[in-house]
Amino acid sequence: MLPALAEGGSATRTPADNATVRTVYVIGPDKQIKAMISYPMSTGRNFDEVLRLVDSAQLTAEAKVATPVNWKPGEDVIILPAVQETEAKERFPAGWKAPLPYMRVVPQPAT
Repeated sequence: MLPALAEGGSATRTPADNATVRTVYVIGPDKQIKAMISYPMSTGRNFDEVLRLVDSAQLTAEAKVATPVNWKPGEDVIILPAVQETEAKERFPAGWKAPLPYMRVVPQPAT
């Protein structure tokens, strides 16, 4: 991605004009953008974070859970607050830990 004010083709722009902002787009199976991560040209992308984001997006699309900060595949996840108690009991019959009244923590479900 180039700055909006960059004019002309690549042959007529200076190296400073061609300084791109590198953006990683994560697109879901529903063809919707799920996340964007932007990096300046001088900074390399964190591929582990991109993979973690893709893993989280795939899991949360199917399981009605959210992944907490610094989550890694296989770690505990949080049941979405929008999931009612009766549905949560059906989806997670082994129960959950509730460190706060609105936070229900469960092992990562198999997808």
